[in-house]
Amino acid sequence: MGLISGILMGTVFGIAIMAGWRQMMRYRSSKRIAKAVDIKLLGCLNRDDLKKICGDNFPEWISFPVYEQVKWLNKQLSKLWPYVEEAARIIIKDSVEPLLEDYRPPGITSLKFNKLSLGTVAPKIEGIRVQSLKKGQITMDIDLRWGGDPNIVLGVEAALVANLPIQLKDLQVFTVVRVIFQLCEEIPCISAVVVALLSEPKPRIDYTLKAIGGSLTAMPGLSDMIDDTVNTIVSDMLQWPHRIVVPIGGVGVDTSDLELKPQGQLTLTIVKATNLKNMEMIGKSDPYVTAFIRPLEKFKTKAVDNNLNPVWNHVLQLIVEDKETQSAILEVLDEDIGQDKRLGIAKLSLIGIQPEIENEIELKLQPSLDMLKIKDKKDRGTLTVKVKYHEFTKEEQDVAMEEEKRILEEKKRLKAEGIIGSTMDAIDGAAGLVGSGVGFVGGGVGAGVGLVGSGLGAVGSGLSKAGKFMGRTITGTGSSKKSGASTPVNTVEENGGAKPRIL
Repeated sequence: MGLISGILMGTVFGIAIMAGWRQMMRYRSSKRIAKAVDIKLLGCLNRDDLKKICGDNFPEWISFPVYEQVKWLNKQLSKLWPYVEEAARIIIKDSVEPLLEDYRPPGITSLKFNKLSLGTVAPKIEGIRVQSLKKGQITMDIDLRWGGDPNIVLGVEAALVANLPIQLKDLQVFTVVRVIFQLCEEIPCISAVVVALLSEPKPRIDYTLKAIGGSLTAMPGLSDMIDDTVNTIVSDMLQWPHRIVVPIGGVGVDTSDLELKPQGQLTLTIVKATNLKNMEMIGKSDPYVTAFIRPLEKFKTKAVDNNLNPVWNHVLQLIVEDKETQSAILEVLDEDIGQDKRLGIAKLSLIGIQPEIENEIELKLQPSLDMLKIKDKKDRGTLTVKVKYHEFTKEEQDVAMEEEKRILEEKKRLKAEGIIGSTMDAIDGAAGLVGSGVGFVGGGVGAGVGLVGSGLGAVGSGLSKAGKFMGRTITGTGSSKKSGASTPVNTVEENGGAKPRIL
């Protein structure tokens, strides 16, 4: 009886073990199939899809198979870095310091390097993607990460601060660098190199600011000013479609085809704003609008006093260099003595605008373009604009390039004479291009400067809230005179030589 019971129990136990094993294998198989499906779906995601899923927790170290790994290059770069650092330091100081002067905010009178060292830690190349987008060119996209130990000290001067050294610490750079090699038939087979930062993924530069022998509170808003300056230089000078063209020595070559050129003209009519936020304790805000595609070419409307639903119907012409990637930035500000307050800002992408067709668009105003850093997400009202795009012919393109250079040179001259605080200042709507002259009217305190044709005249008097006070703009009450009505600074008259077509 005991033998039979043992055989029966052993059989039942053996069958149970076999059944359990089979069930476990089926379960593991179904899990592997489910994981394989998930991995296949993840393999189809790009960087943007992962950013949407992960949000702020997206890890910067993630790389993609379209970029080839170059560990060998990183090893060589580490050995070469002491020599590269010395050459890069000289290039950066010579090229970036003039940009700091051009792009410095109005509240700062001087911004330059006191110390500049890139440290001992070399950048790391996560991967390289090689493309052949155009005949005669090789395009390389380099996924670059740098968490170095540089010693960068900026000398900052302002009206109330003689000299405040500011150190940039914990610098980290995450970006994709596009390098284009223009090929030729002569040794070294490369005639020029084009360098730019891709706009997607957006270049990320993180750092902290520390005052040496002082406090950042000595200049209220200094951190924001420096952040804005750095971001503006990156987006306006280094971020694609903007680029740096470097001819290779010893090879005579025309690099004009590689340089960024005006592509067209955007006629922008600032129509009206509705339901703006009131920033005044007594009365209502005095809103005006600044508009630009490049910050160095910024224009503004007149201010409408004591009105939260202003109507401007102000027409501006903005130069477009790459409609596929550029956007127009429109900012509504409250004109005040001292610091003008932002009422709202909006971004208008140009890629969807059809040539020669006028459209009316209503833009929702936001406190900032980067809403992740904003706690106050209340409604800021709307801005209504009309837009019309015209693509330049070759002749119009050449003329637009010359006018663009002329306006920038004139702004630099006016800044040197103290009439405007910075080349970043918005040009008042009372300024105009007439004939072959560039006009800036009411740009100083109690006096404006106007260039009509090739003549020069001082016009305007008095002090208004739109003038230069603590780094802001003060406009005189006068206006430049000529036959007919006055025109905005970027408006072209028909009676003065060949000019870009006005829509």
